[in-house]
Amino acid sequence: MDPVDLADLADLADLVIRDADVVDGTGAPSYRADVAVRGGRIVSIVKEAAAAGCQRPRATRELDAEGLVLSPGFIDMHAHSDLALLRDPDHSAKAAQGVTLEVIGQDGLSYAPVDDRTLEEVRRAITGWNGYGDDIDFTWRTVGEYLDRLDHGFDGEGIAVNAAYLVPQGTVRALAVGWEDREATPEELDRMRQLVAEGMEQGAVGMSSGLTYPPGMYAEDAELTELCRVVAAYGGYYCPHHRSYGAGALEAYEEMVALTREAGCPLHLAHATMNFGPNRGRAPELLALLDDALAAGADITFDTYPYTPGCTTLVALLPSWASEGGPEEILKRLTDLETAERIRHHLEVTGSDGCHGVPVEWDTIEISGVTDPALAEYVGRTVQESADRRGETPWTTARRLLVEDRLGSTILQHVGHEENVRAIMRHRVHTGGSDGILQGTKPHPRAYGTFPQYLGRYVRELGVLSLEECVAHLTGRPAARLRLPDRGLVREGHRADLVLFDPATVAPGATFAQPRALPTGIPYVLIDGRFVIEDGRRTDVLAGRAVRRTPV
Repeated sequence: MDPVDLADLADLADLVIRDADVVDGTGAPSYRADVAVRGGRIVSIVKEAAAAGCQRPRATRELDAEGLVLSPGFIDMHAHSDLALLRDPDHSAKAAQGVTLEVIGQDGLSYAPVDDRTLEEVRRAITGWNGYGDDIDFTWRTVGEYLDRLDHGFDGEGIAVNAAYLVPQGTVRALAVGWEDREATPEELDRMRQLVAEGMEQGAVGMSSGLTYPPGMYAEDAELTELCRVVAAYGGYYCPHHRSYGAGALEAYEEMVALTREAGCPLHLAHATMNFGPNRGRAPELLALLDDALAAGADITFDTYPYTPGCTTLVALLPSWASEGGPEEILKRLTDLETAERIRHHLEVTGSDGCHGVPVEWDTIEISGVTDPALAEYVGRTVQESADRRGETPWTTARRLLVEDRLGSTILQHVGHEENVRAIMRHRVHTGGSDGILQGTKPHPRAYGTFPQYLGRYVRELGVLSLEECVAHLTGRPAARLRLPDRGLVREGHRADLVLFDPATVAPGATFAQPRALPTGIPYVLIDGRFVIEDGRRTDVLAGRAVRRTPV
């Protein structure tokens, strides 16, 4: 055997991806190239290497990417994997889609910062999103401690995919004010400012709100503006689930634009849909509102999922007054006949603010999951269907389920409009977000299918977006919003968070009938240059870490 040339070994990359069709995340046309990876970063990109006959990069491993597209890893701008990342080292729900980074802490409710009291309250409040967490050791209380826990992951090896965190405004309010519907005192507002500042200093990328969920919904605009000023001072952004996606949706969007303009804070609108009957065909009005704000200098982005149904918890439909005081107070109101009748009237007649100001249509509310297995008969049926089977009113059925499942039931809301979905995803500041709830027997398929749904249905089948445009929406644009200077693009020096997919076959496996089926056409996913999906199968690699805010 010839002696090994140490200089040659020093020049070797860890991996060369040969003859890939590179879609680099900028929106520019694709090109053919060899891409070399070493030490978790892209070290060389040689375009048209085979045709040019130039010196090709060498590596200890080569991967033939003929016929495959190489893109940056997908960034899920709206994820609910706050506990899933700590309970499931496999986490193929996201890894198999090509997701290399999730943004969690969404909709104003998550698990840091907390004390013992608010941790228990939050666990109860969002059981439908993440489970109660009996299998989780809640060793943290601050944002920084939670991010450290993500870094440690499983036996110190990390987690399945990377995660960035938003300080949840509702959790902050619960900690400083409680769950009461009232204005914060000056001292409480100072405490909330301090909590948000600490979260940002400890690595959060921004702040979220859930303005149809208690207790965050009880904050007035002046309070939110003050907290957004803190976020802006740290270079973060505000991500609100705003006050209505139904009746008054445009006014709710306008409120958020004005609020963040006043605060001088970048705005990222969560799951920016136009749903329910009053908003059919009104996406152009929303986009005109955003275009006017952008033209005036506003810093705005938004995310959507490529499906028409929404997904939340059954308890979220209740009017805000019924949710004051937290989960135990809600249950007391539901078991009091007079108060329960008031709730029904708000839901079915006047239009509850929890149901976005639109009277509930029980035949559009499908139960997707329950926490009590004894209630499994409700799953996969609308509230109206279950009521008909039982020979009772839909409210009687819904109320029983809320009480017996202790507010833990999740729902699909069949209230979207395809024309709105397509129009909104075309916009130049659009990004992709799954809003994927992983709990329940029959979760929304967006949790397992959002990114291949974009690439398969909306790029290949419908041509709503070009491949290059779509990849930019899912990679480069969200990385820019997150202020991550070395992610989101196929570029020398960037982290090797990469996806190889077949543009002719990529498709979601998940359907409403089989919501946990994995996608097809995504054979390779790398995080920090390590294969988390290889030959279409999940490896045992845990390359994910907490991605902290880049200092201003």
